[in-house]
Amino acid sequence: MPENVRIRRARPEEAARLTERTVRSKSHWGYDAEFLADAATELQFQPSKFLPDFHVYLLESDDGMVRFYDLIPMDEEHIELHDLFIEPKHIGKGYGRQLWDYAVNLARELGFRALVLTADPNAEPFYQRQGAVRTGEKVSSVRPDRKLPLMEYRLRE
Repeated sequence: MPENVRIRRARPEEAARLTERTVRSKSHWGYDAEFLADAATELQFQPSKFLPDFHVYLLESDDGMVRFYDLIPMDEEHIELHDLFIEPKHIGKGYGRQLWDYAVNLARELGFRALVLTADPNAEPFYQRQGAVRTGEKVSSVRPDRKLPLMEYRLRE
């Protein structure tokens, strides 16, 4: 992992770059062009995610912005990890863990009790290694025959 790594809040004008990273990261898991086209609207990073109480952060290094996450408050006790995407060539190099740790620490600082997420089935093992547990599943909005794991990570009791 590069030594000069910094995490900063994303800016609204970076939404297109975030969408680009999201699609590339999703394609890493072998999804075909038809699936990615069907998921295009869902994968588009919406400027509404830059509202004051949404938390969108980038992890940058000397090779440029390659990773990001966003947290969205759900209620007084739960915050959703809505996105956590890594540039495919950087998957498995510790960036995901670094972003996860930063997101968890921020969620704790903000006073939430639990971090919840809907995982891509391919990413579920990563979240399990971080300590998140499966709490159920939901039907994908892209393909009705596809189930997505619902997960939770306890920040405090």
